[in-house]
Amino acid sequence: MVRMSAEERRESVIRAAMSEFARGGYHGTSTEAIAKRVGVSQPYLFRLFPGKKAIFLAAAERCVEDTIRTFEEAAEGLEGEEAQQAMANAYVKVIAERPERLQMQMQMYLAVAAADEEGDRAFGESVRAGWMRLWDTVHLPLGADANETTAFMAYGMLINCLVAMGFPPGHRVWEGIYPDARVTGRLEK
Repeated sequence: MVRMSAEERRESVIRAAMSEFARGGYHGTSTEAIAKRVGVSQPYLFRLFPGKKAIFLAAAERCVEDTIRTFEEAAEGLEGEEAQQAMANAYVKVIAERPERLQMQMQMYLAVAAADEEGDRAFGESVRAGWMRLWDTVHLPLGADANETTAFMAYGMLINCLVAMGFPPGHRVWEGIYPDARVTGRLEK
């Protein structure tokens, strides 16, 4: 058996944390569950990360970076409506194939809101900064038009909510979403 480096083990913790936090949220996920999923002890987990908050923020950062990469790859060499369609299609594909990414996004927003309510505004600064990088990633291919970027991101958030609530493909709630972003049979299992 090949021994993993600390960086490889750290990467496996981040991936496991994304899955665990996606299901249980920040407060409902134990570091014990993350350690168990990775196959390490909790003390080893805390040699890689100073605490649960750091693990969550690393998972949130990875989630945002993965989404940014999805949009960058989809829009490469495209602009305007072509970029919009490519990014919408890529995003719908991702949430169909990797629903834990959507679930993690939703958990990120909840965790930030809860932390802000508790007076811990610093908790959300990383998530907000990541969201702004995501905004900037779609902004340029859409012609650096704030209205287009806002509409694209708004549709994305609506799609997140509808998928998270389990509205099936073909349900009437999907009718108002522009055709390339509509969830079709791609989300059926």
